Amino acid sequence: MKSILLTNDDGIGADGLISLRDELSRFAHVLVVAPDQNRSAISHGLTIHTRLIPEEAGPDSFSLNGTPADCVIYALEKLFIDPPDLVISGINHGANLGDDVMYSGTVAAAREAARYGIPAIAVSQEYEDGKKVRFTEGIKFMGNMVKTMLHNGLNGELLLNVNIPIGKIKGMKITRQGYREREKHFNIFEAKWNFSPPDSLISLKNELITDKMAISEGYISVTPLWRDQTDYADAQLLLESPELFFAKRSS
Repeated sequence: MKSILLTNDDGIGADGLISLRDELSRFAHVLVVAPDQNRSAISHGLTIHTRLIPEEAGPDSFSLNGTPADCVIYALEKLFIDPPDLVISGINHGANLGDDVMYSGTVAAAREAARYGIPAIAVSQEYEDGKKVRFTEGIKFMGNMVKTMLHNGLNGELLLNVNIPIGKIKGMKITRQGYREREKHFNIFEAKWNFSPPDSLISLKNELITDKMAISEGYISVTPLWRDQTDYADAQLLLESPELFFAKRSS
């Protein structure tokens, strides 16, 4: 039977985590290691000055007095003899779109798994303030998605950020990470590529809608993310013309 490590940043008792665990347990062995309390917006923080103490929270379920990334590290290094086939973080109470990906403990847990070379998914559910979060549609989608992925086999540092819209789902779209518009706009995409970005990148960037746009239109957003945060466009410009690079940044 395939194995899955399940975690989150909302805490061990969160409805999204419990609902997803119940669905995934129908076809895989699921081990849960999650924070003992809500750790939302903690990003990729690690606990280094406090002793981490796991506590049993049920069959194949542990809480940890640490961050989401701590939970993944502890599980992979202490609880698994062989790595799990997949690590899933969520379902988060609230979407993780655009710039929020930087702050999300949900995404950070999946990123930590990718650092170990284990395929990982961060999944979040949009909701309306004051209303109960509805996981039914998202749970069904995730069950089908994970079954397909496990059946086909997974390798490498796969990291997907999945966001589920409110209400009835129209379908799924592969998206790019969006960002908040600033008052002062600077077209950094062109500047990085010395004003000549590769046609393939321009085409793909124009073809993919943002994660936020997909959610607003009623589609599940699936955004592949890189663990490697090296800016290769800037690196290329620095290698070719450091003077031009710093001149553009100082203008």
